[in-house]
Amino acid sequence: MLTLNQVKNKSIARLENLIPVVATATERLIEHCYARGVLIVITQGYRSAAEQDKLYAQGRTAAGSIVTNARGGYSYHNFGVAIDFALLSPDGKQVFWDTKRDGNVNQIADWAEVVDEAKRLGFAWGGDWTSFKDYPHFEMTFGLSTAQLRAGIRPTAAQITAAMAIITKEESYMMKAEDANALIKRYLQPAWAACKQKGDTAGMQEAHRLANELRKASGQKEQ
Repeated sequence: MLTLNQVKNKSIARLENLIPVVATATERLIEHCYARGVLIVITQGYRSAAEQDKLYAQGRTAAGSIVTNARGGYSYHNFGVAIDFALLSPDGKQVFWDTKRDGNVNQIADWAEVVDEAKRLGFAWGGDWTSFKDYPHFEMTFGLSTAQLRAGIRPTAAQITAAMAIITKEESYMMKAEDANALIKRYLQPAWAACKQKGDTAGMQEAHRLANELRKASGQKEQ
């Protein structure tokens, strides 16, 4: 299973050019989801207007399926206030857009858990839109339209401060013991056993170390 830093490193490039408060909220989202045993990767962050136009052409004048109704300058991605995500396998080798996947085996869809954490941090979710639902999409618009953003209007200092207060409040989140134990049982105990069978002492030690990290993160005693 990947460590938190390894998970965060997979998304770090996508956080570039987001406005700082949105980048901070995105980093917290990755951390909070990891604490729930759900690994995510940010697949889209800032897009230039030219990149947006290229995406808009997909399914229209270029090959592929239609994935957006927004031309360049008409997407919140173009102003660094929106992100898209996907679920990540524990080893980091697979990406999923399966909204029903329950990788941490807690009887709650991982996707729903990510949405819950994002909303706690102040993001709006594209899955709540009445038309053209965009399930991987989160945005933090500060009540501004894309027309206002195109005109150069940006969030006020008071709005930024209020958003940061919400993010800071959520930093005290702790992983639930049952989520940690479910991850250990499903992934780390089998990994430890497989390493033992192969005589891989280093692998056994790493699995044991990661299990103790999860126990510690959920307020349990190390073993």
